Amino acid sequence: MNAYIFPGQGAQFSGMGLDLYENSPLAQELFEKANNILGFHITDIMFEGSAEDLKETKVTQPAIFLHSVILAKTLGDTFKPDMVAGHSLGEFSALVAAGALTFEDGLRLVSQRAQAMQKACELQPSTMAAVLGLEDDIVEKICATTEGVVVAANYNCPGQLVISGEVDAINRACEALKDAGARRALVLPVGGAFHSPLMEPAREELAAAIENTTFSKPNCPIYQNVTASAITDENEIKANLISQLTAPVRWTQSVQQMIADGASHFTEVGPGKVLQGLVKKINREAETTSATFETNV
Repeated sequence: MNAYIFPGQGAQFSGMGLDLYENSPLAQELFEKANNILGFHITDIMFEGSAEDLKETKVTQPAIFLHSVILAKTLGDTFKPDMVAGHSLGEFSALVAAGALTFEDGLRLVSQRAQAMQKACELQPSTMAAVLGLEDDIVEKICATTEGVVVAANYNCPGQLVISGEVDAINRACEALKDAGARRALVLPVGGAFHSPLMEPAREELAAAIENTTFSKPNCPIYQNVTASAITDENEIKANLISQLTAPVRWTQSVQQMIADGASHFTEVGPGKVLQGLVKKINREAETTSATFETNV
């Protein structure tokens, strides 16, 4: 069975999507539509902007979403997923690709999500840290016993977990994690504590937007970050999408469940190859590939 997976923040690069724009009338039409919806020329930043320009949250999230979704649409009839999943932001790309959301609604939600997260980040100094070489339960216990807000945020693959929370609490947890035998506990260059309780203001803001958006039954099951299980019910999809901002990304568990449900081949749709690397670390037997643009569409 074919699983299609969609990357999240961090996969962006200067020049992303330019080949699609130059070679596909459909892609060009969708990129121009995106410029109109967003109210600024995101294509200029994607195609010609610096890495610094692309790092701005209000740009990063829509840029990755657009690259992934437009690439999926240019695949035409070759895009035949038996199941889909996306890492954090990538869940929105997956939902559009699977027909649960329209392109326009998906982009509006991603833009609102990015701005709401940016505002939440500005309310309180917060950050994230990557922890390598420890069992998940040890990381969870140390987070639970560290003073301040610090939680497990991204279960990326066995032995790689990202924690999220207040700056001081993250620093304390990193020291405790190193003492417990972590190979690395490295604070990441991010401006906020994504997938933690500190995103509650953003969750509330996004919840209103999601509730006012029409969702359809997806063409195939989506394995959502919050539950790591196959979901096809529109109301469940909406509830999980709202919970996602303050809940952990259960990527390891999602991939394991997809494999248990029959996935043998994973195709990453969008910039980079980060998710393929994580899939291989979760299960060495899984086949992985990148979606490639078809110039005849």
